Amino acid sequence: MNQVTAAIFGASGYTGEELVRRLAKHPCVKIGALTSRQSASRRAAEVFPWLDSRSELGKLEFETPEVSSLKNRGITVAFLALPHGAAAEYAGGLLEAGVQVIDLSADFRIKNPAVYREFYGREHPAPELLDRAVYGLPERYRDAIRSANLIACPGCYPTGILLPVIPLIKANRIRPPSIVATSMSGVSGAGRSVELPYLFVECNESVRPYGVPKHRHLAEIEQEISLAAGESVQIQFAPHLVPINRGIITTIHVDASTSTSESDLGAVLSAAYGNEPFVRLLPPPRFPDVKNIAFSNSIEISWRLDPRTGKIILMSAEDNLIKGAAGQAIQCLNISQGWEETLGLN
Repeated sequence: MNQVTAAIFGASGYTGEELVRRLAKHPCVKIGALTSRQSASRRAAEVFPWLDSRSELGKLEFETPEVSSLKNRGITVAFLALPHGAAAEYAGGLLEAGVQVIDLSADFRIKNPAVYREFYGREHPAPELLDRAVYGLPERYRDAIRSANLIACPGCYPTGILLPVIPLIKANRIRPPSIVATSMSGVSGAGRSVELPYLFVECNESVRPYGVPKHRHLAEIEQEISLAAGESVQIQFAPHLVPINRGIITTIHVDASTSTSESDLGAVLSAAYGNEPFVRLLPPPRFPDVKNIAFSNSIEISWRLDPRTGKIILMSAEDNLIKGAAGQAIQCLNISQGWEETLGLN
């Protein structure tokens, strides 16, 4: 198998650290550059105490993010674990230098720059690149990912919502406009922040909603649901912050479009995901549980049909930092390089 040398932009954040941890053990990847303005000139082992300070990676120094400094160093892929807006500043230069870009921010997920402006409150920094970006949800866009040089990895909430609903939309089992999704996320989803709402004392022994009714991830959720449905769709979404480090649990209530049964719903989901390495289908009476997927690239999906109301209830659990971010990015890298999809993720 071919080997690649990777740069990780924004490597000192939670998602960046997860990329470092997994790529360090990936048999086909060498980490050639780590960037962070806050950690520039520090060795990787200082920033990540779990690294062996005597190893090549442990001795690697963080640097300020500069595309020019990566030239002539054999970098072939760059992971952008940066805030929205910042990632787009580097993507164009990297692509021009022949470097594959795997973006974990929101900058290239949304195809319509007007929608980006509506949800993110600013003009898109590089609208000319939007048509080149492939939405990095492997279970939906695997074939396109194989040849992509700009991959826009989905957000954590969209992953937990889209994977349960898309097969049922395409099979005409549910009415997309009736979707009501409620998600609960661990505090790491807010990033490595010292803002007051995310301090331990503020989060511990507390559960609270936020970003209602227009969380930023809603833009890409509605985009992908609309593409699957073949029409413009708006849904209701309410995220919540819960006092755990990592993990997202999602519950979706939706109307059936035709008469159906739990076994029929299971058959549709099994046809879509029966051979997927990272999707665990849990037929009744089992339920998803974040403790079972923590630190893994797996997502658990379950379903119910409420005989009293006729509502379909879909449920999922994922690790927001792995399947919702770093793991999914590595999965996309594996696909694009023609490697075994599970490399570095088991």
